[in-house]
Amino acid sequence: MKKLISAFLFCLGATSLFAQTLKYSNEFLNIGIGGRAMGMGGAVVASNGDVYSSYWNPAGLMRLEDNLQIGGMHNEQFAGIANHDYGAVAFKLSENSVGAISFVRFGVDGIPNTLYLMQDGQINYSLIRSFSAVDYAFVGSYASSTKIKGLDIGANVKVIRRVVGDFGGAWGFGIDAAANYTMDKWKFAFVGRDITSTFNFWNYKMSEEDKKQLLASGNAIPTGGLELTLPRFTFGASRLFELGKSNYTLLSEANLDFTTDGQRNVLISSSVLNIDPRIGLELGYKSFIFLRGGYGTLQRVTGFDGKKSLNGMPSLGLGIKFKNLSLDYALGNAFNQGLIGMSNIVSLRLGINRKG
Repeated sequence: MKKLISAFLFCLGATSLFAQTLKYSNEFLNIGIGGRAMGMGGAVVASNGDVYSSYWNPAGLMRLEDNLQIGGMHNEQFAGIANHDYGAVAFKLSENSVGAISFVRFGVDGIPNTLYLMQDGQINYSLIRSFSAVDYAFVGSYASSTKIKGLDIGANVKVIRRVVGDFGGAWGFGIDAAANYTMDKWKFAFVGRDITSTFNFWNYKMSEEDKKQLLASGNAIPTGGLELTLPRFTFGASRLFELGKSNYTLLSEANLDFTTDGQRNVLISSSVLNIDPRIGLELGYKSFIFLRGGYGTLQRVTGFDGKKSLNGMPSLGLGIKFKNLSLDYALGNAFNQGLIGMSNIVSLRLGINRKG
């Protein structure tokens, strides 16, 4: 019984301190968005230039090819247990500026509430109720060119809403900033997420009966507090190669993620700064069909024999573009964790232009 209650409290994400800096706070915003990007292992901050730039790199919105673009994604993880959705619209404000509005939803539905599983000393399964744990982000983006040739800048303002059934929730606020620089066939990017730290204010609304049930089972009563998400920085470089006189192109990109929220199990790890590299490739034919691959999330894993190895997360993807409509699919973590660990990502993009 205690294990069930403890699992329930873990879903609540209770924070008992007034302010905490958590290593994986708002981690749903770091999963990744879009079939193209996820097919390339998330290594797209320098090359992305469409409506999905509102997530990856707001400065990339300046490369928008249409007057208006609409994008949407659905991603099922852990055999459909978790649903990850994204929607966005980007629009040109002028020749030198672009705006976008987007939202992210990551949720687990149908979580059993076992607080009242016991009745008169007996297990009564009919008393089990379910709830959802859902994270939302509402983002406003703006990008602009500068007087420096090849340099674009952009920023996000994001509002976070996290909901755990009827028990509690949080409101948060954060800012991202980014810059792109194009030099000949090379593209370089810098993205700073949560540059001022993102603040989540938690509040719990539990009934007196709920509190009694928690105390009776030896669990603590969750209290509200302030949760901080520390800055995260990404540097990227990409180049597009035309393969001879054929109709084939090859886009390559490498990214470095820098995190500052404590030691992580990544390639370069320390208590002050961690560095996690990602690489991605995109083979295109006549700008119509694209085959993609990526590799990242490198971790040191200790086997049962005590030997350590470096393990990463590969991804594969396929994209089709017909006129102003693009359909992209990605298979994340394709070889590491079997069917349960796979992530199927499908996204669409539609461009709309004024006539005449």
